[in-house]
Amino acid sequence: MYDVARPATGNALEETGQLPALFTGDRPSGVQPHQADHRPDRRPSARTGPDYPAIQASPEFTALRRRFRWFVFPMSFAFFAWYMTYVLLAAYAHDFMSRKVWGQVNVAILLGLGQFVSTALVTWLYLRYARRRLDPRVAELRIRAGLPEDKRR
Repeated sequence: MYDVARPATGNALEETGQLPALFTGDRPSGVQPHQADHRPDRRPSARTGPDYPAIQASPEFTALRRRFRWFVFPMSFAFFAWYMTYVLLAAYAHDFMSRKVWGQVNVAILLGLGQFVSTALVTWLYLRYARRRLDPRVAELRIRAGLPEDKRR
């Protein structure tokens, strides 16, 4: 029987954990390069484009990440608490959740629908927050990084 936890490997390097990093030219020990790789005129190409490590280390990027986290972490915690409250009520408060509100609609149905409404609300709040607080600063960082106009979006 096929073991999904240990899928069959495609080559011997996968079994040794010695796969080279993609596009770097690094090779695991014991693997011979092709003859074409021995050309003396091959040099590492000069780096072009934005300096991403410098951008990431900049105070502007740090402030942007702080603003992002200021919204996302509390909102995620609040939503998770609301979701777990619903799950725990459904599991342990059967009498409360089965209480009829009108007709055949009970508290559990209303709270379940509230999960969908709250998901849409959190999405809308994040989009609004990002449009006002994050996107202008991202645009500034992209301009300062020298990205061409078509790469800024």
